[in-house]
This record gives sequence, C-alpha cells and structure tokens, in this order.
Amino acid sequence: MPERSAQQPWRPSALLRGSVALHLAAVGVVVARPHLWPWALSAVVADHLLLTAAGLWPKSRLLGPNWTRLPAAAGGGAAIAITIDDGPDPQITPRVLALLEAHGARATFFCIGERVARHPALALEIVQRGHAIENHSQRHLHRFALLGPRALAQEIGRAQQTIAAATGEVAQFFRAPAGLRNPFLEPVLARANLRLVSWTRRGFDTVSGNAARVLGKLTRHLQDRDILLLHDGHAARTAAGGAVILEVLPPLLAAVAAARLTPITLRAAADRAGQRS
Repeated sequence: MPERSAQQPWRPSALLRGSVALHLAAVGVVVARPHLWPWALSAVVADHLLLTAAGLWPKSRLLGPNWTRLPAAAGGGAAIAITIDDGPDPQITPRVLALLEAHGARATFFCIGERVARHPALALEIVQRGHAIENHSQRHLHRFALLGPRALAQEIGRAQQTIAAATGEVAQFFRAPAGLRNPFLEPVLARANLRLVSWTRRGFDTVSGNAARVLGKLTRHLQDRDILLLHDGHAARTAAGGAVILEVLPPLLAAVAAARLTPITLRAAADRAGQRS
C-alpha cells in the first residue's frame, strides 16, 4: 500500500472556537447567576442552530477549509475541474471515460468505497487513463451528517483503504455525501490528510432528466477555477432512458474548450498551487 503523506494539523475555525467559548461562558453564567439560565440556554440553542446550518450549506467554510473553487494559484493556465460523483458504475463510467478521452480532458472521480470494492478493475482504469479517484465515503450514507467522530473516521478510513487497495494511490480529497456534514468532520479529515471539496456549481443531474437544463446550470457564467459537479452513479435518466451525464458531457466539454479552459484534476490544481503536502 502506498505511503501516506504527512498529517495536516487541525486548526478549529473561528466559529468552532467561538462555540466552545460560548458553551463555557454559558456554564459560568448558570453557576454564578442561576436566574439567567434562560438566556444562557437560548444562546447555546442559537449556537447549535448556526452550527447545523453551516453543516447543511455545502459551500460553507464556517466549519473549516472547503474548496468551492480551485486555488487562485492554480488558475494561471485557465483551468477548471470537472468532478464526477457516486461511481464507479460499470454501465456508465466506461462511456464517461471514453468521452473524456475523446476530448483530451481530465476529471476527478469522487468514488464510493463499496462501489470501488465491487469494481476494482474499473477504478484502476480510471487512474490509468490519467484521472484521479478521491474519497466520497465508504457507503454514501444518507445520515452521514449525523455521524459522530468515530463513525466518520470509520467511513472515511475504510474508503481510503478500499481506494488504495484498488488503485495503488491514496486519496487526497474528500467530498461529503450530498455535501452535508457536521463539526466533527474537519478534525477527522485533518487526521486522514484529506481536503474537503464542494463545488462552484452543480447540474442536479441525479434528480433532473433534462440534459439541456443540467448543461445550462453548469455552463452559466463558466469561468477559470470553477469546480463542476456531475454524477456517473445515481444518475438521472433522460426521456430516452440514458444517463444524463452521457448527454451533458459532450456539449459541456465543447463549451469548456470554446471558453479556452482546460479541465484538470484537483490534484493537478493542488500541485500548481504548491499546496500538496
């Protein structure tokens, strides 16, 4: 198994530091002035609501670092990132790979560990074709954002091991299922040496079978450093029964080329920016 790079230090965000301070202050208030307990409780409840809202907002940086666009230093070559989630899927992913190859494009696949375990040869093919596989959790649980630190570490750690066993490479980035998370995630990612990534825009291609609409969402205001999100797993179907991504990718890649942008992997972006450990 490949060696893992140095562990990233975890630095609590300003919101988390403030939350801890507020809880300590609330305890102090209740002890020193018990009659003020309703105000202390209200402050704690408001804090918890804010933390929850931050976790339910995929692009939020309130809980910790989060790539919503490529680093500025990675954009010198007019680069964007096409990210593809929830695979690999043996019916769809090979066709996605063929389309990417025909356009000379590189993509980042956020794969589910269980699917990598079921289709290790396909996972390896993704990497061998010059793309990157990153961590999208082991099981893609709908209740992922409700997990505690130990369960989060198990979900993420198992996916790391599965991806490494299939591809020989260690994932460097993580995307939470549906982008939803909680305050326990960032320290787990820091220990696993993973960076959290969301997106600049998504096409909602797991729920919309209208390829033109999905394409429009992805290409509207398309610009350097964008991170775009599509799905080869859990893909919605068009009226003709095909996966939306297969209809969207060709015109999307043509639009990217017309805008003189180059699709690169997140790892390549990190290399350009000098941010990899």
